[in-house]
Amino acid sequence: MARLVMKFGGTSVANVERIRNVALHVKREADEGHQVAVVVSAMAGKTNELVAWCKEASELHDQREYDAIVASGEQVTAGLLAVALQKIGIPARSWLGWQIPILTSGAHGSARIQSIDGAPLVRGFERGEVAVIAGFQGIHQPTGRITTLGRGGSDTSAVAVAAAIHADRCDIYTDVDGVYTTDPRVVPKARRMERISFEEMLEMASLGAKVLQVRSVEVAMVHKVRTFVRSSFDDPARPNSGTLICNEEDIVEAQIVTGIAFSRDEAQITLRGVADKPGVAAAVFVPLAEAGVNVDMIVQVASSDSMTDMTFTVPAAEFEHARAILEKSKPSIGYASLAGAKDVAKVSAIGIGMRSHAGVAARAFKALADKGVNIRAITTSEIKFSVLIDEAYTELAVRTLHSLYGLDAA
Repeated sequence: MARLVMKFGGTSVANVERIRNVALHVKREADEGHQVAVVVSAMAGKTNELVAWCKEASELHDQREYDAIVASGEQVTAGLLAVALQKIGIPARSWLGWQIPILTSGAHGSARIQSIDGAPLVRGFERGEVAVIAGFQGIHQPTGRITTLGRGGSDTSAVAVAAAIHADRCDIYTDVDGVYTTDPRVVPKARRMERISFEEMLEMASLGAKVLQVRSVEVAMVHKVRTFVRSSFDDPARPNSGTLICNEEDIVEAQIVTGIAFSRDEAQITLRGVADKPGVAAAVFVPLAEAGVNVDMIVQVASSDSMTDMTFTVPAAEFEHARAILEKSKPSIGYASLAGAKDVAKVSAIGIGMRSHAGVAARAFKALADKGVNIRAITTSEIKFSVLIDEAYTELAVRTLHSLYGLDAA
């Protein structure tokens, strides 16, 4: 007998028929004698609908009430799945975040989980119950207000619950059957990986792969929660094993490059004629950080006559906001001009094997040059490198690197 957490995303619970299918997946594990907690998202499209209603009621709305509104989507799904399980003979009850409770920070709309009391869930297991938990939500104890964890937060809910109840594994069911070497819609030869390390998955998620929320991978890595990514659309009686996200030590043969990630949600900002003196970088990036603008790739060219140029990237959705902040800060920064571009993309190669192999990035630069792809900026770390290129060349660059590192399926 094992203790499991099963998480099902919005497409998996999009309607009552699919919720019945989810119930069959849960029944399979319960019939094996396992203790099961299920974490569910809102039905596909429901959160967007709730957000739209909130904005229609008031563009300038109270974030505390916003959380109360959008958290209701998961409440509906949890109740429906509990009913569907009861109908097929599986004792089940629904749990909302505040009932367990899942305690979070008070940052409404993007709260972080601080602690979870797993004891009530364990007592339910001892009564033979399946726990059906509304994901994405918790409670800020000092105020007693409902909080939400941000988009994709149900993944984080599931992994955190798994850690709290000391689950043997956490299965994340989605509309794909695992983690692929890159997006199969861009590279048809992309293949599903049997295993990927926490570090690699963290990089993949943060660099554009949409399979898991970044925060959920961080929680899994910290608490060493063995996590499987699986498909909810497999036959419930004969599901595929999916992809295991695990410790690096559990991977026998580490490839040099594990996967290629890409993001089109990028914008480039270049400040020209910046004084090359102490404090200028702080004058640029502190105001952006205080405004919550996430800066990624940063390149500063060599100084000439005590002046330099500085290029960096921000999410495309924050481009106008970032530009306004920099224009307001121009007197303290002292740049000559500001240029920006939103037609850029970031392509990244990730692999723990890079630690022990030299020249991995150099091969990519040559291969991209041979294809006529110009590189605007480069960043590297121990297990990944990223290049910023014109968006029009994104798919060509992804296919080129995928083939270069031998990731095409046999």
